[in-house]
Amino acid sequence: MADASATRHGPGRILIAVYGLFALSATGRAAVQLATQFSDAPIAYLLSAVAAVIYCAATFALAKATIVSRQVATVAIIIELIGVIGIGAFSYAVPGDFPDATVWSHFGQGYGYVPLVLPVLGLLWLRRTARS
Repeated sequence: MADASATRHGPGRILIAVYGLFALSATGRAAVQLATQFSDAPIAYLLSAVAAVIYCAATFALAKATIVSRQVATVAIIIELIGVIGIGAFSYAVPGDFPDATVWSHFGQGYGYVPLVLPVLGLLWLRRTARS
């Protein structure tokens, strides 16, 4: 059986810190965009808010480190990966719907592609700590 608390030790601390940073930045960005510019790009700004919720869920689930929270983290990170790939592709296919960048548009280009790499690292960490 996996040691649920393993997600918050060693490299997991860095992963949680990066997720926390993305949770804060995505939440702040989405809040400002929704409050001040919603009519400019509603799809993009709503997707920023969805990304913020996903990052918050992953952060808290990884930090809580219980068996249930590991499952929540896994689901959140899978949704994040699907989101960044789907929104990344969609933002290139229909650029008119993304006049302003979101955390997942263009596969996270505005964030140094960290949004594309982060869920892969998160899933690998969850897999590695499941064997602990």
